[in-house]
Amino acid sequence: MDARVKSAGAGKNSRKPPYIIPMRPHDLLLPAPAGLCCQPGGFHIDPVRPVERAVITHGHSDHARPGHGAVLATQETLDMMRLRYGDNFAGRTQAIAYGEELRLGDVTIKFHPAGHVLGSAQIAVSCKDTCIVASGDYKDAPDPTCAPFEVVPCDVFITEATFGLPVFRHGNAADEVKKLLASVALFPERAHLVGAYSLGKAQRVIALLRLAGYDAPIYLHGAMEQITSYYQSRGVALGELRPVKGVKKADLAGTITLAPPSATSDIWTRRFPDPVTAFASGWMRVRARARQRGVELPLVISDHADWDGLTATISATGAGEIWVTHGQEDALVHWCQTRGLAARPLALVGYGDEDEHEQESDKTAADEAAAETGA
Repeated sequence: MDARVKSAGAGKNSRKPPYIIPMRPHDLLLPAPAGLCCQPGGFHIDPVRPVERAVITHGHSDHARPGHGAVLATQETLDMMRLRYGDNFAGRTQAIAYGEELRLGDVTIKFHPAGHVLGSAQIAVSCKDTCIVASGDYKDAPDPTCAPFEVVPCDVFITEATFGLPVFRHGNAADEVKKLLASVALFPERAHLVGAYSLGKAQRVIALLRLAGYDAPIYLHGAMEQITSYYQSRGVALGELRPVKGVKKADLAGTITLAPPSATSDIWTRRFPDPVTAFASGWMRVRARARQRGVELPLVISDHADWDGLTATISATGAGEIWVTHGQEDALVHWCQTRGLAARPLALVGYGDEDEHEQESDKTAADEAAAETGA
């Protein structure tokens, strides 16, 4: 082979012919009032208002909203949207599997597991020689109820920052479940009422209880039943579950019931014998938040990456540019910049905790955490 030809064509950093214009990241994806917009592909990612074409990362209501002309998502996410919003939640729908590539306009998109909840996905958007990965919500911790998080090499990584402060280190969720079981053993005359989000968190807590050897029936608030039944239909083993409605108060002594967080401070709890109120959330790392909610047994179990998970994931992607969204953006941007990475906050609005009816003030909790640690 001619050495001159080999030299001219070899190497990742070889000069491109002057007529090839490189794709700039903000030409591929940019923040817009409706959410992240891909103009070359003609779609939005997790739009907060109705659009013609929506690509959805997962089924939580702050990311998956009804009223779009067309929705592309995993089958599980489409099913979650159908359960929550009815059959006519979008004009058209299309399911895509993990690892499947699809051409939309001038771009290629590919879905990868996000490890957040059942069916959650990161979306890799590629055009020419540029790849941006929109992570949606994600966690790198083990979860028996969904596919594990997959690191996707990319040029630009869009990361959430829900727990984007160094104080947020979640620890092992299995240890938190051991605390719950120890309390059940200590107070056999009391019912244990665990607040957990109805999509993802509740099913994960149940699965962790089963892995810890708890084989008694677990009771469910009515708002939990439909989605939990769907998880079981997708092959997620959750053991014997029973609706709590209609059960006699005395029969609930020594039992565990899962309910939406809003129900744990409601008159609904009067049906339980001297209930121990627990709440499974990453925000339970903040003692003031637990006291504010009247939580007797805080369980630090989160479906979002903690500070160590966020920073490790950013490093693992190999991305040279990081866009940070919905959460504690400034601290994570600063961490990236001190390590030589280009980073900026996206300041997208309309995203928060999982269910809009169970939302918390993320900023307030983060401020409380900073105050407790002097951060």
